[in-house]
Amino acid sequence: MKNWLFSVVAILGLSPVFAVSAAPIVVEDVSGRQVEIKSEVKRIILGEGRQIYLLAAFDTDAPFQRVVGWRDDLPKADYDGYLAYENKYPEIKKLPTFGGAKDGTFNVEQALTLKPDLVLMNLESKAATDEGKLIEKLGSLGIPVVFIDFREKPFENAEKSIHIMGQLLGKPQRADDIIRFRQQQIDIVTERLKNYQAPRPKVMIDRAGGYEDECCMSFGNENFGRMVEVAGGENIAKNLIPGTFGTLNPEQIISARPDVAIVSGANWKNYNTANGWVGVGPGADQKVALQRLQKLMARPAFKTLPVATNGNAHAIWHQFYDSPYQFVAIQVMAKWLHPELFKDIDPDATFRTFHEKFLPLPYQPGYWVTLPAGS
Repeated sequence: MKNWLFSVVAILGLSPVFAVSAAPIVVEDVSGRQVEIKSEVKRIILGEGRQIYLLAAFDTDAPFQRVVGWRDDLPKADYDGYLAYENKYPEIKKLPTFGGAKDGTFNVEQALTLKPDLVLMNLESKAATDEGKLIEKLGSLGIPVVFIDFREKPFENAEKSIHIMGQLLGKPQRADDIIRFRQQQIDIVTERLKNYQAPRPKVMIDRAGGYEDECCMSFGNENFGRMVEVAGGENIAKNLIPGTFGTLNPEQIISARPDVAIVSGANWKNYNTANGWVGVGPGADQKVALQRLQKLMARPAFKTLPVATNGNAHAIWHQFYDSPYQFVAIQVMAKWLHPELFKDIDPDATFRTFHEKFLPLPYQPGYWVTLPAGS
């Protein structure tokens, strides 16, 4: 470790002693680590490009002003979302990109040349960063690593992650405002369901349906699986998948006879060119999305079930599972599961208002579709 440190210092012409430009703060990240931030955070490396969903809600006027590098996932995982940002901020095409810490392709020496004040990582990469001693390597050069999480345990860590970003950027009031808006929108759903006594619709979440030939990836009692429960449904995989992510076989789906099927999707043209996925997202082509959703409902796991043709098959933007925007998905699913109870709720208006209050981009509909009955 010591030899590695001094070789990097020599390469970069850095002193191992870094000046402190502001009073230090200590932040507890979602992994429980106490992280000292010694100076104002002006230069950030995003360990995942989709972290811009959060950062943009804080630095709304200039969402990339602090970003000196980011992981290369956004154009792959959310091509439509990436294009929306690129069209308004074309300079992002020149941002240095990185591989992922989880798969061991994060380039430490490249990161150091950018002299970041902070590297932001997602919680699911924690085991890999520990194994590769990435935290120690960066820490030895005065570069802290902070973990946030909207994917593994969002119902436990989403608000924490928003608070953490507020601390890091010196914008705690902004964090409070975002959290308050989120909670108000979730409360609209949960308050109405408090006295709901009828059976809850059984729901199959088809995670990234069509992305792979095998059927079907899904969620346990977290992330989209938990969103279904909050929205007043019964996630059929809740007791079949022990963690956040897992797989159901077609026989399990047929046996469960879900009342509602929800496929998560996005524009994954840079990940998977087979194009079996449902490309919902900002400004998505709804006609194409419906055609693909109809094909997915013709798979063996669904084609014999009423849900394939009775108007209860839907698709929703996959990235609700990895962003601060879960409240929108909860409202959308509540309307699908209980249309009469939530007939006055408009999730499009909710998401548009959030964009107007917190985000730098204008709202573009297209984040969800419903396959009409008889299709």
